[in-house]
Amino acid sequence: MVSVVTVNYNQSEVTCEFLRSFRQISYPKVEIFVVDNASPDDHPEIIKDQFPEINFIRTKTNLGFAGGNNVALPYCKGKYILFINNDTEVPTGFLEPLVEVLEKTPKVAMVSPKIHYFHTPNTFQFAGFTPIHPITIRNFALGFGEKDVGQYDITCETGSIFGAAMLVSVEAMRKVGIMTDKFFLYYEEHDWAEHFKKAGYKIYFQGKSVVLHKEAISTVKESPFQIFYLTRGRILYARRNNHGIIKLMSLLYLNLIAVPKQILHYLIKKRTDLAKASIKAMWWHFTHFKDISGLPKLSENN
Repeated sequence: MVSVVTVNYNQSEVTCEFLRSFRQISYPKVEIFVVDNASPDDHPEIIKDQFPEINFIRTKTNLGFAGGNNVALPYCKGKYILFINNDTEVPTGFLEPLVEVLEKTPKVAMVSPKIHYFHTPNTFQFAGFTPIHPITIRNFALGFGEKDVGQYDITCETGSIFGAAMLVSVEAMRKVGIMTDKFFLYYEEHDWAEHFKKAGYKIYFQGKSVVLHKEAISTVKESPFQIFYLTRGRILYARRNNHGIIKLMSLLYLNLIAVPKQILHYLIKKRTDLAKASIKAMWWHFTHFKDISGLPKLSENN
């Protein structure tokens, strides 16, 4: 059994398109959970009306990426849980190769498929990650923008997981914990993968599976909301996952070089709103010193 969890926020029609693709999959044992993250400008009831077979949960407030996904976990009965964006569509046989990785290699906790751009046919968004650099807290998506000619049809270890589609072992979650909601948005899946790796597990890429993502390859999402959470998450990742001299070096780099350079860049572009968001993100860390470590435990119901 695979439990499928997706989060809806003001995108009910997109979520219905996602669910239509799932009706065509060949994998026989799935249960699907749709969590509506307190959508303020939407009619999420149409999801349950059109897809009565799914499990539908509505939250009272927007819990963010991790929080929204975690709401479904106490109800999931699967051996594995597929966390997948609602703005994706899936081919018929995409799930079997992902399950195969976790079944054959118990030390693998998480696996992501290759991700193609939905509106740019046969073009990669993701084919694995380089490791996150411990000082700069940056990594790179392999294959980004390349045409798929079979060059990544491999199964291998990867530097981190891709949150748009990741199959995760429930047994590993019981031992390590679930995604923290401290990030709200961005970096939480990388943080989670790092915790799994430190516990001795591996993170895998499965090039025999593909998911289609409706994010546009040319989209530049520069809003104060995005810049605040990206900047805040980058520093928070360093605080949670680095230790000793590496932690000191990373925080000095981020706070004295990387983010000030980012602020200057936005000021030159006359984007004072983005500069203010960057400063706000830095300031958040000066006012939040406590309780940033660890992962929540998986409910005993699972």
